[in-house]
Amino acid sequence: MPTRILGIESSCDETAAAVVADGREILSSVVSSQLDVHRKYGGVVPELASREHLRQIVPVVREALLQAGLDFADIDAVGVTQGPGLVGSLLVGVTYGKVLATELRKPLVPINHLEGHVHAVFLEAHLEGKVPELPAVCLIVSGGHTLLYHVQAAANSAGGNGDAATRGFAFRRLGGTRDDAAGEAYDKVARLLALGYPGGPIVDQLAAKAASGEKFRDKDAPNFGPVKIKGNPYDFSFSGVKTAVLYYVRAHPEFAEEIEVRKKALLEGRRKAADLFPSCSPRTLAVISKFQSAVVRDLVERTLEAATETGSRTVLVSGGVAANSELRDRFTSKAAAKGISVFFPSRALSTDNAAMIAAAAYPHLLAGHLAPFDLNAEPNLRLA
Repeated sequence: MPTRILGIESSCDETAAAVVADGREILSSVVSSQLDVHRKYGGVVPELASREHLRQIVPVVREALLQAGLDFADIDAVGVTQGPGLVGSLLVGVTYGKVLATELRKPLVPINHLEGHVHAVFLEAHLEGKVPELPAVCLIVSGGHTLLYHVQAAANSAGGNGDAATRGFAFRRLGGTRDDAAGEAYDKVARLLALGYPGGPIVDQLAAKAASGEKFRDKDAPNFGPVKIKGNPYDFSFSGVKTAVLYYVRAHPEFAEEIEVRKKALLEGRRKAADLFPSCSPRTLAVISKFQSAVVRDLVERTLEAATETGSRTVLVSGGVAANSELRDRFTSKAAAKGISVFFPSRALSTDNAAMIAAAAYPHLLAGHLAPFDLNAEPNLRLA
């Protein structure tokens, strides 16, 4: 009989529940997004996020069980995100998970959200017959995180170096952002240019249009150079390129008129790239394209440098920004040139979801890493 774990994820602005069997088979995965709630503010409002989690947690869990064809009594354990994240959002999931596990008399497994993102890479890899080899360097890149870790199989892993679904991981932090996370920089640049929220997908789509040659000329392109950081070579900084975009826009008053046109389109609900593209001048597309190239270049170069220095032949890339098409393309080509294998989750598993939490809970359940009754949310929980 497979071990079926109910995963609960509520670290930020998405209420998610999923059922995963034996750490690898996704029986259901339900995500309730709060985009419409936060869009008008250009970012996540913590108080509103926690209220939405309160409203959605029960129906989302019930839907996950329904899709899996299971009742509450059929669940073998509950895995819940303990941190990091927004404290109000985390508390909703942790509290519900504690009550549910207590009532069902099932084990409760606390999970670090970042570890979940690592398991997201492994969840579907076995379906293609290509399971990532460890040790590896893992880049977790999203709206809230930009972090580099060296990942190995834990010495006390129940699965050892066998099935990735049963592995425990040991993490060593290599570096992280000193200011804005990459996804945060995307959102701020998108807000500056009136491209809507979240900024990552729309910037990626418009950058692709620019790359295709539509309304784009090299002479329109500003130069956002590489970020120079003293100290740890594996740290990141994205506030500089974000500020460079701000100064560039301020230096060119002609941006103002088209920004107002796009603001009107957003208010009217026209938010797709096809809706906003007509109001994007060649200079705007150049800014978008060069901004994304600068961010992607930094993420790829530092990650591959870390892989080379640690002797890792595998790179894992996860988190919401891992869905970015240019990031995937550049990682794939640059890694191949160095003889390094790079793995991404599917786009559905790149963003926050509960399947990755349930998968991460499986090796911890096998190892007996269970939550005490007084488990609390830890918004600043560290992975290593």
